[in-house]
Amino acid sequence: MASSEADDVTWLLDLPPSARQTWAAATVAAITLVGFAALVPFAGRPLTELNAFFPSLDAIVFVTDLITSALLFAQFSISRSRSLLVLASGYLFTALIVIPHALTFAGAFSPTGLLGAGLQTGSWLYILWHFGFAVALLAYAALRRARRVELVSETSTLPMIRWSVAGVFVLVCGLTWLATAGAALLPPIILDKTHISPFVIYPITLTILTSAAALAVLLVCRRSVLDQWLMVVALVSILELVFSGLLPSVRFSLGFYAGRSFSLITSSVVLVVLVAETIRLYANLARSNAMLQRERNNRLMNVEAVVASIAHEVKQPLLGVTARGSAARRFLAQSSPDIEKVQRMLDEIVGAGFRANEVFENIRALFRTAALENELIDVNELVLGALRILYSELEAHDITTNMELTCNPPFITGHKGQLQEVILNLIQNAIDAMQAVTNRSRILRIHTEQQGPEVIMIKVEDSGPGIDPEKISRMFTAFVTTKAKGMGLGLAICQMIVERHGGRLSVSSQLGEGARFQLILPIKTVAQVGQTVG
Repeated sequence: MASSEADDVTWLLDLPPSARQTWAAATVAAITLVGFAALVPFAGRPLTELNAFFPSLDAIVFVTDLITSALLFAQFSISRSRSLLVLASGYLFTALIVIPHALTFAGAFSPTGLLGAGLQTGSWLYILWHFGFAVALLAYAALRRARRVELVSETSTLPMIRWSVAGVFVLVCGLTWLATAGAALLPPIILDKTHISPFVIYPITLTILTSAAALAVLLVCRRSVLDQWLMVVALVSILELVFSGLLPSVRFSLGFYAGRSFSLITSSVVLVVLVAETIRLYANLARSNAMLQRERNNRLMNVEAVVASIAHEVKQPLLGVTARGSAARRFLAQSSPDIEKVQRMLDEIVGAGFRANEVFENIRALFRTAALENELIDVNELVLGALRILYSELEAHDITTNMELTCNPPFITGHKGQLQEVILNLIQNAIDAMQAVTNRSRILRIHTEQQGPEVIMIKVEDSGPGIDPEKISRMFTAFVTTKAKGMGLGLAICQMIVERHGGRLSVSSQLGEGARFQLILPIKTVAQVGQTVG
């Protein structure tokens, strides 16, 4: 079962290289070629025999290739790509075969090498090491070219990894036996401790041609960052083999050492790329998860905002019902029940019930995307209606109301229930703010005034403690509140309502002198109202 194209791009195997990555790969290749060209004229110069250098180099190759193999096997378990399985097996092969190469290198751990090695063992293992890796690289490139049929079925990849590891281990053991106990079956490629047989040209040339074929196939079908860097690996491997088997005629020459040093590049390049790209992908994943978490939190906040806004708006009529119900019970419990006051309390309870129902309708209309149901509204009546609703609270908190209402105000248009909720919120906030005032009169001032032919202003001012200047710029931000138990939604909802009506809501304040909220609403003629509704 093949993965879709959309799924493929999530794997490292198919991530297209960026311009920066292409430039980096080209730079490494260019530096390697320059280094190769600079050393070629001196490749045959004899140097000191340092047998311990090669086991040390093999140890580095073992660690880097083993880690690279593990990372590639992990990528295979995600993408199920046969090409990655082959490449991972190739890197595991090099990681394992350098172990007998280091142990059998003559002069490193013993004069002739361990494991029953002879003079030829180390060199043959070196050739088999590079030929095996070149074959794996070519197989990877070929499978990448046949990409549409290379994915394994959606079964567990663990058995395939186990079989691959076991197969590579058996192959390395077999080649180690061939290079040690079976050395007589192989033609000699080392004449003595310092000279190399001309026969070495044939296996080295075959290995170079295999690597060149892998490079050519990758160049034709290059698709990913990994493919791009494997081309660099193939190029460096070719240069290494030229140094090791074609240029020098003696061992321990400059070219001999340079070739072995190039193997560090071939073993580390892919590891560096895998680690870098894995870190980058992890960072992208972390950012994506953070964005998803923020989106989830935003949605939860939206739900919370709706619920909190309903609770915020319904609380006032419910508190009114409770207060008036308690008052009615007290009037009825008197020795001479005050029927008139009880009747007034019951009327107010009924009115609060209707208002609670109206709140739900207002909030439902607020969160709908449909156009508002416009009607003609008298702003003075809007203010007086809000004061009638909150009359008991104003009286209970000993608040004096001063009104300056404009004479014969022009009508505005909009949703009457929503605009009344704005006035109620502003008055209720003023009541709450003035609760802390104990050393002076509590005064609520409400002023309406026509400002030119196009707008009308409603101002609600209190004699409370005022608003902190640092908070005043965020007063209309959701979940920002100056109250100890507030949700910070009332003013945010008020601003939403006012803006939907084409108006604006602003606030000004000085500490110790109260707060002033100013509501500006557009005026429309009766003809304009008919056009809007129609």
